[in-house]
Amino acid sequence: MNSELISILEHLEREKGIDKEILLAAVETAMVSAVKKSIGAKDTQDIRVEIDRTTGKISAFSANKEIKSLDFGRIAAQTARQVMIQRIREAEKEVIYQEFIAKVGSIVSGSVYRFEKGNIGVDLFGKTEGIIPRREQVPKEEFRLGDRIRAYVLEVRKESRSSQIILSRRHPNMIKKLFELEVPEVFEGVVEIKFLSREPGERTKIAVWSKDEKVDCVGACVGIRGSRVKNIVSELQGEKIDIVRWSDNIREYIAAALSPAKISEIKLDKEKQHAEIIVVEDQLSLAIGKHGQNVRLASKLVGWELDIRTRPEEKEEIHPKEEQSIANIHGVGEKILSLLVESGFSTLESLNSADAETLGKIKGIGLKKAEKIIKEAKKLLKTK
Repeated sequence: MNSELISILEHLEREKGIDKEILLAAVETAMVSAVKKSIGAKDTQDIRVEIDRTTGKISAFSANKEIKSLDFGRIAAQTARQVMIQRIREAEKEVIYQEFIAKVGSIVSGSVYRFEKGNIGVDLFGKTEGIIPRREQVPKEEFRLGDRIRAYVLEVRKESRSSQIILSRRHPNMIKKLFELEVPEVFEGVVEIKFLSREPGERTKIAVWSKDEKVDCVGACVGIRGSRVKNIVSELQGEKIDIVRWSDNIREYIAAALSPAKISEIKLDKEKQHAEIIVVEDQLSLAIGKHGQNVRLASKLVGWELDIRTRPEEKEEIHPKEEQSIANIHGVGEKILSLLVESGFSTLESLNSADAETLGKIKGIGLKKAEKIIKEAKKLLKTK
């Protein structure tokens, strides 16, 4: 019987992940109560029970004297069993708490197994339950019983009966963690997600940057034929994701953040962190987005107030003429022209007032090329 006890505890250790020593201590505590009932003791202060960790032999002592020929009756054995079960449950609860407190800030998988008062109950590995409260759900998402589901571990609370694991489907960090799971370069830290703005269920914009010049940060996140980002969009049940290239050149960054709209000109007020964005009339609705969503997300992504404007009366007369003038700059081909326009330098005047250092930060131009472009632009302005 004693050796069988050790075998049972070792089995529980393997199955439940509870340290055998904790279980043995629980049994010893239970046996103290059993000894008290068996000998009719009024208190247990001078009674102790020891279990040999190898053989499982149980020895009871009162005032440091071993109690011989002790007969544990049915009631005493039942008491020991109840106390042991209670301690095992407490130990198991602690194991689950420690396991999931380590998962806070990460993504876990489970299956939907109940709906209650607007909350979604998620079965996590058959070990415990997670809850997605209504406030952490995405309104447009729909789940049925048994559906596989991923969620971001927001919080773990230790309560009297069990640990409460609060999950989220709308937290912005869920997007970051999904990219870590799908994009090895993000997981390894080669590609960094600099900033993120999200309207759950609708659209997300992320700004990415590569620590390695040989690695295209946008291409890595998109994947071959869009495979990587498609997996994330599928997980988010169709939420749109815009991946833009982060730049320390604020003009270039703003232009990228407002994609897919094409920007004609950007006027900056660095003190107020305000930018006036000029677009041609047919790009206005695209730049603003449905219900202002595109410019709102871009503003959050950049951290600047963005004001979108258009000058329709100048659309035919001035804009093509100025853009043609830029194209006439010696050494400016289609590729350089496109880079200049995307970065907000679409007029000779904007190039005339630009400094070479700022212009040189645009990827594909460089300082020497920037100095030459500015010099040629000044010449054309004088001619004009």
